[in-house]
Amino acid sequence: MATTELGATLRHWRDRVSPQAVGLPAGGRRRAAGLRREELSQLAGISADYIIRLEQGRAASPSHQVVGALARALRLTQDERAHLFRLAGLVPPGPGTVPQHITPGVHRMLDRLTGTPVAVFDAAWTQLLANPLYTALMGEWHGDDLNAVWRNFVNPRSRVRHTPESRGALQVAHVADLRRTAGRYPDDPNLKSLIAELRCRSAEFDALWESGAVGEHQAARKTIDHPQVGALTLDCDVLSVAGSDLRIMVYTAQPGTEDANRLALLNVIGTQSLVG
Repeated sequence: MATTELGATLRHWRDRVSPQAVGLPAGGRRRAAGLRREELSQLAGISADYIIRLEQGRAASPSHQVVGALARALRLTQDERAHLFRLAGLVPPGPGTVPQHITPGVHRMLDRLTGTPVAVFDAAWTQLLANPLYTALMGEWHGDDLNAVWRNFVNPRSRVRHTPESRGALQVAHVADLRRTAGRYPDDPNLKSLIAELRCRSAEFDALWESGAVGEHQAARKTIDHPQVGALTLDCDVLSVAGSDLRIMVYTAQPGTEDANRLALLNVIGTQSLVG
């Protein structure tokens, strides 16, 4: 019964979200004004087949991660998100867990920054949302690699050009930031698991964690080696969302420079290839 209600609710909420509202092209003729399953799949990072099975009641036990991704893609309010978790037979995330709800205001801000690479991270540095230009600039991540700390220590492939000094400073900042987050959310099981796995997989992380390293993310100029448009040197700023512990990462180019021209070119060719 709960699964059937879950499917009907998902279908209802999918039907009420227009493609334009989430930054997607409307496309040709549509039978309904809402999102197609394939579009929700693209936004949530979940297979369209699984969404069909959820809506038809043939998938009974979606994970916390799947429900959270669907809630973000459908732009649910906090109350609607909690309701979706309960319909899935799950306990909604409580105050002791790292917040992952993206408010409507943050969604609207990202909608207006289509020409600027922007991504939203939670307090554990897991990427929750990225606009098409950010994905075109930095690449698309999946699974564990959605967490920036994990990538930095375990899978350090990145388009960002680093010196040993800049990578070391970023690692110190990541560990210090994660330590502060662990202090605020000591009961979050996913955060505990992330830290334990990092300490097991990376000797550098474990040593910094033991040392009580202190540091913080600051504004920086970064050079990104992009495979299509070449090197771009951009300003990277991290903004905090009051009351939610979300971090918004924004890349901008100095106007009138070759970097600005390359970013504008990427906004055309890069986002087109993602849509294609």
